[in-house]
Amino acid sequence: MEYNDTYQTIARKSEEVLFKEKGSKFFGYAFPIENEEEVKPIIEDLRKLHPHAVHYCYAYQLGTAPKISYRANDDGEPSNTAGAPIYGQIQSFGVTNVLVVVVRIFGGTKLGVGGLIAAYRTTAQMTLEVCEIVEKTIDVHFLISFDYKNMNKVMRVIKEKKLEITSQEMEIDENSGLPIGKIITKTRKKNAEMIFDIFDLMFEIDVKII
Repeated sequence: MEYNDTYQTIARKSEEVLFKEKGSKFFGYAFPIENEEEVKPIIEDLRKLHPHAVHYCYAYQLGTAPKISYRANDDGEPSNTAGAPIYGQIQSFGVTNVLVVVVRIFGGTKLGVGGLIAAYRTTAQMTLEVCEIVEKTIDVHFLISFDYKNMNKVMRVIKEKKLEITSQEMEIDENSGLPIGKIITKTRKKNAEMIFDIFDLMFEIDVKII
């Protein structure tokens, strides 16, 4: 079975870009994000940075197929003239786990629907063009639980399969009074089934996907 277990995103927050149209200024920013809770604080920071702006329009996409979530926000601009063209550029660049914000400072001349769409699309494009786009793997996380005496067996597999440990702890079992090891490790999606089976077949080792 072929797994598509990679995705593209931006390496870091973008530089500020500026697009001007008939006196209006459009400031563009892109941010790597992991969840939608990160969006609101970023918008609030941009409101403080540009207190005289009238629109803080944005779009974001999270996740990979088949579990993709996205949102496009016009923030008071005519419907579908800001958020949608910004989101269109996210799709065009093929990136996910990204937020693109375009802040508009009105210059006194109305741009019309077509002008707004073009301005927001162009600013979003310029913003993503200055970003470093990187490829990342879609990872699966495992919780491995074991008696302390079996730690060497577990660590040998982790080392042989080059698994990354994201957390590791020891605790005392309430019943036996003996130390229990708990390790959270991760591997890329295409290897997940094989790794799970290795641990699942090991005596006195408990593994589950989290």
